[in-house]
Order: sequence, then structure tokens, then C-alpha cells
Amino acid sequence: MTAYLILKKVGIIYDATSDEVDLKRHNPKLQAVRILLSRHRLLIFAFPRSASFSFLYIRFFLSHLSFSIFTCDFTLRRLGCFGTSMAVTEAQNPLLGENTCGSLLKKLQEIWDEVGESDEQRDKMLLQLEQECLDVYKRKVEQAAKSRAQLLQALSDAKLELSSLLSALGEKSFAGIPENPSGTIKEQLAAIAPVLEQLWQQKEERIKEFSDVQSQIQQICGEIAGNLNLSDASPAVDESDLSLKKLDEYQSELQELQKEKSERLHKVLEFVSTVHDLCAVLGMDFFSTVTEVHPSLNDSTGVQSKSISNDTLARLAKTVLTLKEDKKQRLQKLQELASQLIDLWNLMDTHPEERSLFDHVTCNMSASVDEVTVPGALALDLIEQAEVEVERLDQLKASRMKEIAFKKQTELEEIFARAHVEIDPDAAREKIMALIDSGDVEPAELLADMDNQIAKAKEEALSRKDILDKVEKWMSACEEESWLEDYNRDDNRYNASRGAHLNLKRAEKARILVNKIPALVDTLVAKTRAWEEDHGMSFTYDGVPLLAMLDEYAMLRHEREEEKRRMRDQKKHHEQRNTEQEAIFGSRPSPGRPVSSGKVGGTRANGGANGTPNRRLSLNAHQNGSRSTTKDGKKDIRPAAPVNYVAISKEDAASHVSGTEPIPASP
Repeated sequence: MTAYLILKKVGIIYDATSDEVDLKRHNPKLQAVRILLSRHRLLIFAFPRSASFSFLYIRFFLSHLSFSIFTCDFTLRRLGCFGTSMAVTEAQNPLLGENTCGSLLKKLQEIWDEVGESDEQRDKMLLQLEQECLDVYKRKVEQAAKSRAQLLQALSDAKLELSSLLSALGEKSFAGIPENPSGTIKEQLAAIAPVLEQLWQQKEERIKEFSDVQSQIQQICGEIAGNLNLSDASPAVDESDLSLKKLDEYQSELQELQKEKSERLHKVLEFVSTVHDLCAVLGMDFFSTVTEVHPSLNDSTGVQSKSISNDTLARLAKTVLTLKEDKKQRLQKLQELASQLIDLWNLMDTHPEERSLFDHVTCNMSASVDEVTVPGALALDLIEQAEVEVERLDQLKASRMKEIAFKKQTELEEIFARAHVEIDPDAAREKIMALIDSGDVEPAELLADMDNQIAKAKEEALSRKDILDKVEKWMSACEEESWLEDYNRDDNRYNASRGAHLNLKRAEKARILVNKIPALVDTLVAKTRAWEEDHGMSFTYDGVPLLAMLDEYAMLRHEREEEKRRMRDQKKHHEQRNTEQEAIFGSRPSPGRPVSSGKVGGTRANGGANGTPNRRLSLNAHQNGSRSTTKDGKKDIRPAAPVNYVAISKEDAASHVSGTEPIPASP
């Protein structure tokens, strides 16, 4: 565009195509004329030196693709150039319409001319217009200054916000921040705005991370504390410290809490499993038991939803201890009932089929608490069933008391019989009958007393066993000795008859055994005396003192030896006499029957052939005794003495105990 500036007084015509031109000419009345020209706008300022009216009219119009037209008409009356006008002529912009500054000023002049306004009045109005224009400029300047202050404050706030964000995020610097900011305020704001936007976005992301971690920490802490009803509101995040270091601290704390939660959950599951097993063994309802501890412990809830609080763990531990104690007490009760059942069954000879009905009770007779794992093994109904059976058997036992007592008495008698201890069974049975009929003693006490007697009898029999074994050997050797005596007196023993070789072998063994009898007797005497010293009573064998029997045997053996010696002398005398007769008469006795062809007549010194001791008063049928049944059903045990033994009275036998004082006899 080309604009023409016509200044009549100055006499200058300027082609305003340059950006900025300062016009100062020789006219002293014109202070300055400044022309600012840009692409679509033209500003013309004229300032008189001393006139009260600085400029007539200013109009400034800005539009993106429009052209600005300024028309300035100065009245230079006071400057000595009245009637002279200054104008700027440009091409008419069709967008502005007809109402332009020039047209309006022209109309105003026409109106003044028509009205006849004076110059003073016109100057006054123009000064008023000038003042209004100055006020507009002043307001615009103030607004611009205020806008600049606001921009500076915004820039300062932006820098402060930038520093605060960097401090909160723990960042010392940021890649997008210019090191040396320069340019206008808006340029500086434009440069710092993207950085702030990125930092704000990073802050929001960091706050979200902090909130997520703190929410998990709060959730786990609430679970540990037992407060599962947490609010949905996110925890407050301290925005003053959003550094990665602080986030790592929270994440480390979260990992520790997650580890603790895992350990607690493992403990809870172990406790719940133990409670399940115990409830199964005890026959209890598992779900009602665990839900009493906490409703979240049943199987309907997920693993992560189960309570892991200190209170839940403590209550679970207490429940487990209670169930274990119940299990222990029930097992003890069941074992006591099983023991009573077995004792009652043994007393009453209960059939095995009937016993098998309670195998589930007796199978845990010797089991420990941890070994009982079968479901329902310690249920209350099972224990009650065993109690009812024990009560039933107790009542049945009371009705069969006599039978049971006599059975125990028979057992006691058999123990004494095997131990060769003499007792009075009839008197014992009469005493038992009297106690049961009188009711002075409880059946259980009577049976316990009899069990005690049986235990003592077994103990006494065990202490006598060694001596009794040697007595058996001694008697067996004496029997062999008796047989050997008979065998030696048989003149036909060497004949080739049936079984002669067997008798010959038996005779050889018998001679070896007989030679051991003296040593065996000495051992028996020593052991018997030691036993009597330990027990303070006489050792009897079927009611006869054993030492008396041994003394009697030694005496009879001595007599038998004397008899043998006497018979040898007699035989020798007969042989000598026969030899003399033979020499005198020259004849010999008939060989048809020798003098000693038969067994030697007469009674042996001990009533037998060789003084073999008698197994007297033995209650065993295999020990030469016999049993008969009396009218009242009792077994009459009668000893059967061998034919080669003569029984002596207890008083006579006791008098033969050499070197010992009388000792009280055992029962």
C-alpha cells in the first residue's frame, strides 16, 4: 500500500512504505511527526510544541486482513497556520462502511458551521474530545500495565510452581526447562507452560501410584487389625513429597505387609485345617465351629477374604487347644471304657462276635492322641454307647458275681497247685459265698481283692519256680533210680527178649542220672534254705517241708546203701558156704533156681524198692494224682502216692530237718 502524507506547512510529501519514519523538519512549531507503518496498519502522530490541543483526532483500527485509515485534521489556528489541514489518504476499506472518523468529523464541522459555533466553543469541544481520548489511552495503558503485572505474576507463579513440582517429585532438573530464559514475558510463559504441563501430568501419575500403594497398605493394615469395613475413600497423599525414594519406602513397607499377610494367611489355613481334622475325629460340626471364631473362615469365602487379624489368630489357637484338650479327655475316657469292657469280657467269657461290635472302641486302647485320626473315632455318641455297654455288663456282672468269683478262685487254686502250695479251697469258697450273700463288700472290691491275691500267688509261684524245676528233676531222677534197681535185680535182663536193647540204653542213661542225684540234692538244700531266709517261711511242697523231704531222702538213701552192703556181704557169705560144701560133698546145688533168682523180699527202708520220694499232695493230674467229683459238684483232688513211698506225718517230717529250727509252714 502507498500512503501520502501532505503537510502543507512543512511542505513534505512522504511515501509511507517503510516500517518507521521520524519526520523533523525546519518548522519549529511542529515538535515531531512519527509514522509507524506495518503490514495492515498506519499510525500517524503529530505533536505541536506549545498548543493546548496536541492532536485533533486519532483513530486506530486493527483487523486481520483489513486496512487502517487515519485521517487527521489539525486546526493550526494558534500555530499561525489556520485553515491548514493535515490528512492521510488511503484506499477506502469496504469493511468499514460510511461512518469513519473523517466523515464524522466532517459532519461535526458542517453542524458547527450551520449552527455558528465559535472557535472557542469548537476548541472547547475538541479539547473535551482530546481529554476523552487521553482518558481512553490512560485506561488502556493502565490495563496494559495491569496485564503486564499479571503476566509477570503468572510467570513468577509458574516458576514457583515449577520449583515446587521439581521439589515434590524429587527432581533436581527437567529436560524441557530452558537454562537461560529470555524474550518477552509471553515467550517465557510459552516456554515454561509445556514443562509445567508435563510436570503436572507426572505429578498426577505419581499421586495415583502413591494412592494405590497407600490404599493397599491401608487395606492390609486393616485386615491385620481386624477392621475389614474400610471406607472406599482413597487415603490422603502427602503431595509435598512425591519422590521415587518415598515411593520405594512405601513399596518396601507394602512388600513387608504382603509377606506378613501371606504368613498370617498360612497360619490361618493351618489352624483351619487342624480344626477340621479335630472336628472330624470328635464328630463335631466344622462350619459352626470355625464360624464362631470368624464368619470368613468357612469354605464359601475365598482364601484372600479370610480374616488374618491378631484376634482371629488368637481365637483360632484357643479353639485348637480346646479341641485338642477335648480330644485328649475323650481318648482317656474311651480307653478307660475299653479297658473296662475288656476286663468284663474276660470275666464273663464274652463271645468274640459280641466283642467285635465294639472293635471301634477297643482299637484305640493303646493309641496316643496324635495317632487317633479316624473321623468319628471320639464322637460323643460312640463314648455314650461304650458307657451304656459297660453299665450293662456291670449289671450282668453283679448277677454273675458268684460265678466270676469262683472262676477267680479256681484260677488262684490252679496257680497254687502248679506251685505245689497247699491251701483249703473249700474254706475259701465258703468265705466267698458268705461275703456275696451278706452284701458287706462291693463286688468290684471283692474281685479287686481276688485279683490282688492272684497277683501275689503268681509272684510267689515265680519265686518258687527255680526250686520246683529242680524238685521235678530230682523226682524224675529218683524214678529212674527205682527203675534201675528193679532192672538190676532182674536176672533175665540180658536175655535176647523183645525190647531188651531199649532197656539196656535206658539203664545206661539212668546210671548217669543217678550219679547226679547227690549234687542235685545239695543244690536243692542250698536254694531252699536261701528262699526260706528271704521269705521268712518254710518252703513246703504239697504241704510238706521240702528240707524234711530231702533229709528223709538222704536218710533212706543211707539205709538203702547199708542194705545193699549187707546183701552183698550175705551173698558173699552164701557163696563161700556153697564153695565149702562143694569141697566137702563134691556136689553143687541145682541150677534150676538160684538162691537169688527172684526179687529180694521184704519192705524197703522207705516203704518202696529204693526210697523214691513221693509226689504227695500234688493237684496236677499228670503228677500221679487223681480227681473225683463229689455230690456238690466240687472236684475232690486226692494225691496218689507211688507204691514205693511211705508217707510220714508233717510232725515227723519236720523232726528230720537236720541243723534247722522249726519254721512256720507256708499255706
